[in-house]
Amino acid sequence: MFLQRRTPQLPTPEEALKGRPTPEFTVPSHHTVLGNQLLGPYPQGLDVADFALGCFWGAERKFWQTDGVWTTLVGYQGGYTENPAYEEVCSGLTGHTEAVRVVFDPKTVSYAELLKLFWESHDPTQGFRQGNDVGTQYRSAIYTHSPEQETAVAASREAYQKVLTASGHSTITTEILPAEGRTFWPAEAYHQQYLDKNPAGYCGIGGTGVSCPIGVAPAGE
Repeated sequence: MFLQRRTPQLPTPEEALKGRPTPEFTVPSHHTVLGNQLLGPYPQGLDVADFALGCFWGAERKFWQTDGVWTTLVGYQGGYTENPAYEEVCSGLTGHTEAVRVVFDPKTVSYAELLKLFWESHDPTQGFRQGNDVGTQYRSAIYTHSPEQETAVAASREAYQKVLTASGHSTITTEILPAEGRTFWPAEAYHQQYLDKNPAGYCGIGGTGVSCPIGVAPAGE
């Protein structure tokens, strides 16, 4: 029913599937590993970060294993279709990428440290793919929630590009945009904490092997 385009290409708003006004599924209330709420409301003092780095099953695990992360959830972001379903996103006709929302305590883990984990956990130079996973839904992306995050992302991208170039890698293709106006649509229940429920499940996450410079963004950002 849903056919991935031969050459991955983002749809225009006019080409994108229209979606629906309400979701077709229910999202679990709590994280299976961390025990905290998935959808909020979140406690005061916590910050939110949105990252896309390939298949969100392995990407989410990277973040929930990080000290200072309060909760994580996977979803679809950066596209046009309202309340999309997984099959629709995989068709390439929604414009979304597979994303991880990270709710974290900045007193324990800084946004800069999360950026370091993001850059090192995938290859941000591959465009619409990660390894053998090909499609617009696998593109690298960061959606920022504040001017401070935007500044930190720009600094980290510049610093990481320098070491990638020195190591023979190509240009970073990561999509960097404000989260405002780019709704994070939570994914189906079976995708949430998938690798906790299926420890031997597929994980396509793999980095370049190039370390991101420490201190690529101001402390506490």
